[in-house]
Amino acid sequence: MSASPARSRVSPELIVLCGCLIALITFGPRASSGLFQLPMITEYGWGRDTFGFAIAIQNLLWGLGQPFAGAVADRFGAFRVLCTGALLYALGLVVMAYATTPGVLHLGAGVLIGFGLSGCSFNLVLGAFGKLLPEKWRPMAFGAGTAAGSFGQFLFPPIGNVLIDSFGWHQALLVFAASVLIVMPLALALATRPTGDSTPAGAAAVPNQSIKQALTEAFRHRSYVLLVLGFFTCGFQLAFITVHLPAYLKDAGLSAAVGGWTLATIGLANAVGSLASGWLSTRMSKRWLLAWIYLGRSVAIAAFILIPASPLSSILFGVSIGVLWLSTVPPTSSLVMLMFGTRYMAMLYGFAFFSHQVGGFLGVWLGGLLYEINGNYSAVWWLSVVLGLASAVINLPIKEQPVQRGPTLQPAE
Repeated sequence: MSASPARSRVSPELIVLCGCLIALITFGPRASSGLFQLPMITEYGWGRDTFGFAIAIQNLLWGLGQPFAGAVADRFGAFRVLCTGALLYALGLVVMAYATTPGVLHLGAGVLIGFGLSGCSFNLVLGAFGKLLPEKWRPMAFGAGTAAGSFGQFLFPPIGNVLIDSFGWHQALLVFAASVLIVMPLALALATRPTGDSTPAGAAAVPNQSIKQALTEAFRHRSYVLLVLGFFTCGFQLAFITVHLPAYLKDAGLSAAVGGWTLATIGLANAVGSLASGWLSTRMSKRWLLAWIYLGRSVAIAAFILIPASPLSSILFGVSIGVLWLSTVPPTSSLVMLMFGTRYMAMLYGFAFFSHQVGGFLGVWLGGLLYEINGNYSAVWWLSVVLGLASAVINLPIKEQPVQRGPTLQPAE
């Protein structure tokens, strides 16, 4: 017999609205980080590898903290985790604004924002959606939450450009920090009343299954491991483009505004792509959807770097890569929920996201490092193409079915 689901004090509509606003607010400043690279390194005389390493640390610690934040949210509810994450995120932006040495930059932009994001990003929102919403709401809610994060990427880079031009990059970061604190009152809608395990979505519930048992089960499951490995590429491509695309376009002779508007275009197109991906996740094979997304990214990146950079080619790239940007998230999160149910969804999706962020660490770090060595980004662009093709293949053997739990799997004592 399955236990009763977690319950919320508010309606499903308000849960989705507040969750989407949290995703929008927390994704925006992070997606705008590339706008601050050239102003910071120009003022302090750092190399791009210094800034890139700070954002690489951010990506790695975001991923490292995600399973732990997810486990706490699974056990005690999302509210406290979201509030703690928002405070760390805002503090990291403030420290970044006043950083005058690489070490302080790495502390603020890297450590504090990284751990802050692990506690208040859209990943925690998706986990809360899985627990609080009726099953029929979940696939589209996953798409809506991801799309909201994407819309944050559309809104914040142009705002960041205006703030930097009008008040300076220090003040722009402080405004972003204040905006992140809005997450705390919004998180009230995602508070839960603990009433036992969540209603399963596909997989049969195991009474009192421990965290250790859940992890052992997941990492012995071949399809979950393949899903985790494929998600590495998503992080590599997204983090590299987010941080280094504005500088790449500036090197090509385009204005900073083109970089900002390209990032914004990616965010707007991604809102459409994420909603479409959530819709398609209920109507077609999720593994094939993921394979087509990764293949499409490789084609879009290859076309972009083979064509001379211009405002038109940049915006077209923003549209094409944007539609595919976070469209991996709805099928990935839906597969985790299908395989294992909702009880430990935030934690198990967190481990998949850790792989994503290891990829993000390498994408950002290698982007800066190889630029300083070679004087261009060509090697990392082509590596992104190859990884996309590899992930398209990796996702094909995934079996879209609940994990088989035999009578030998006993509940925890």
